[in-house]
Amino acid sequence: MARFQCKCGEYLSTVEAPNDVQLHVYTDREWDCIINMGDSIDPLSIPDPKKEVWRCINCGRIYVFNEDNTVSKVYIIEE
Repeated sequence: MARFQCKCGEYLSTVEAPNDVQLHVYTDREWDCIINMGDSIDPLSIPDPKKEVWRCINCGRIYVFNEDNTVSKVYIIEE
């Protein structure tokens, strides 16, 4: 998935790298497995997180996507 429209109307894109939209979020258990891969961890061997997480640069909403790129959860920033 490389483009998505936020509920605020902003188009989010992960085509450019690096970007401010895509977040790399691991559970504590996932991260524990990664750091226990050995003494010297090759950055290319670090697996992708199980879920895609994007942040809208306009309104701050957080989108969590399923493996099939459907939205699983949406979080709205409280003021």
